[in-house]
Amino acid sequence: MIRAHNRAMSNMIITTIMLLICFASLYPIWYTIIVSFNNSEDTLRGGLYFLPRVFTLESYKTVFQDKSIVKAFGITIMRTLVGTVSSVIFTSMVAYAFSKKHLLGNKIYMIIGTITMFFGGGLIPTFILYKNIGLYDNFLVYIIPSLFNFYNMIIFMAFFRELPVSLEESAKLDGANDMMIFFRIILPLSMPVVATIALFNGVWQWNDYFTGVMYINDSDLQPIQTFLYRIVASASASKAVVSLPAGISAQQVSSQSVRLATMVVTTLPIVCVYPFLQKYFVKGMLIGSIKG
Repeated sequence: MIRAHNRAMSNMIITTIMLLICFASLYPIWYTIIVSFNNSEDTLRGGLYFLPRVFTLESYKTVFQDKSIVKAFGITIMRTLVGTVSSVIFTSMVAYAFSKKHLLGNKIYMIIGTITMFFGGGLIPTFILYKNIGLYDNFLVYIIPSLFNFYNMIIFMAFFRELPVSLEESAKLDGANDMMIFFRIILPLSMPVVATIALFNGVWQWNDYFTGVMYINDSDLQPIQTFLYRIVASASASKAVVSLPAGISAQQVSSQSVRLATMVVTTLPIVCVYPFLQKYFVKGMLIGSIKG
């Protein structure tokens, strides 16, 4: 009885602590949402904790009526789609080649690739390189440097090595070449790991602001995260001036409410997509963990 009572008390304490941690983690997100939906003038009164006191959509109207924000959203969507698809295809093709132990120089390539996981050329050499090869102020700066990731290649390679060799042998007997085998047999069987790597790339592409800050000067090529970063970095809530569309007064929205509304809008797509890919994400991360 005493042991059971102690176990129940321990479970209750652990549950309470975990609930407090969850609340501390989620409340800032919830507060951002309710402030973005609340009247700006009313927000200045304070005392806003759990629900909007004066509900309004004016901050979101401001966000979607600003042409520069809409254009930045378009750049983000385009770079996420193109960057994710191209990176998954390119990385999986390289991993398929590396999964063949008879590949000439396999061990040397693996050593070189492992070194790149821990050491880089540095920011200044990278900037000079991108500028010299024409990637500065070029949409391709979002795509080409992220085509290949060695860590993602290792995950792909571990999965490919677990596939039965007989699949490829039978396909070759039917006259299929390596490209046909890869795209018609190997890749369709690799959906769990493809979804995992796609999730990695998609989340990174969507959230990346640093590439736009460092390598993009043209405002027409800025993604939404870079746009938001520059808004937050350039002005404080009390001093920032927001250009408001016609029909919306300064009492209805402020620079703070517009920034928070932009944050909510930029985060929402990833939050909606993640639950659908989560089951593939977990399965893909466990691939190769048993056989190594």
